Amino acid sequence: MRRSLGLILIALGAFFLTLAPLVRFYVADKFVLAPLDRYQQTKLEAPNASYFDTAAFKVVTGATLVAANTLRGDVRANNGDDRVAVWDSSTEITDRATGKQVDMQGYRIAFDRRTSELVNCCGSQVDGDTSVAMSGYGLLLPVANVQKRSYPVFDMTTRRTLPMRFGGEETVHGVATYRFVQEIPLAKTAAVDYKVPGEMLGLGKKTPSQKVDRYFSATITEWVDPRTGIPVKHRQNIKSTVQTADGKGRLTVAAADLVTVDADQKRLAEMSGDEALKIAMVRTVVPLGSVLLGLSLLLIGAMVALSAGEPSGPPAPPTAPRRSDGKFGNAAPAAGPPPAGRASRAPRTS
Repeated sequence: MRRSLGLILIALGAFFLTLAPLVRFYVADKFVLAPLDRYQQTKLEAPNASYFDTAAFKVVTGATLVAANTLRGDVRANNGDDRVAVWDSSTEITDRATGKQVDMQGYRIAFDRRTSELVNCCGSQVDGDTSVAMSGYGLLLPVANVQKRSYPVFDMTTRRTLPMRFGGEETVHGVATYRFVQEIPLAKTAAVDYKVPGEMLGLGKKTPSQKVDRYFSATITEWVDPRTGIPVKHRQNIKSTVQTADGKGRLTVAAADLVTVDADQKRLAEMSGDEALKIAMVRTVVPLGSVLLGLSLLLIGAMVALSAGEPSGPPAPPTAPRRSDGKFGNAAPAAGPPPAGRASRAPRTS
């Protein structure tokens, strides 16, 4: 019985030792992926911002702008290829005091669920333009594999891939994050379909209205949880201008320092912490636990099986030899008359 129990424990130990690399290198590889069905809403705010009110045709200063972003995964857009995630992002920027819409932005990205690198498929677009070729990274850095280095990140406004450089470590709501900074130099983004008075462009009262183009520059900072690749805080210090072809006339149409509101930072930090725990379970906790449990079972099973072949008590005494009278033992036969049927013969007389 003990030998059978030992063999069962040894078999269980071998099972758990086999399970450890299976979970670490196969299950984890299938589990640690960007989700197909991500849905989240976040807000960024910029106090003391300015923007050009096209309806009133004037610059509004001292405003608080609110950027409400909605991110939604389209689970059917990848045409059945579950290696690719497709996410839609839309952002509405409003003046908090008046509720007036200042800007509206939207795009769709498709990316590899394991590496987070952008791919051009599945209707990816920027503001409805499907001809935009995206490269590098988009909303996520490598899933659960963020390093202290630069990453090429695609900017949706200028439609260029620019480096996002590692800038240090910082704790955000209890999460140890990596801070990355992307500098977007001044670039032309669009032609404007209206003319701007020369005076507003700083060219003097007598200068007639001028045709202008729109330009954009920004400093974008992201605080990323390296355990998951999820940004828990986002900052966009943006400046948008219109200017004449020669660059002499210029008007700032938007200047804002947008930062994720504190409540959403906390929520994103909690979400990233939950994801990090799940990743740690399949990458570390379960494999390591399986190894320790497997080794323990092997050791206990071997001890039980070996002890089954040893006597469980003191050794039995050796069997006594048979005596000449047919009995066992070493004691001399008791004195007395001989047993019946074996009487001695009487001596002969002459």
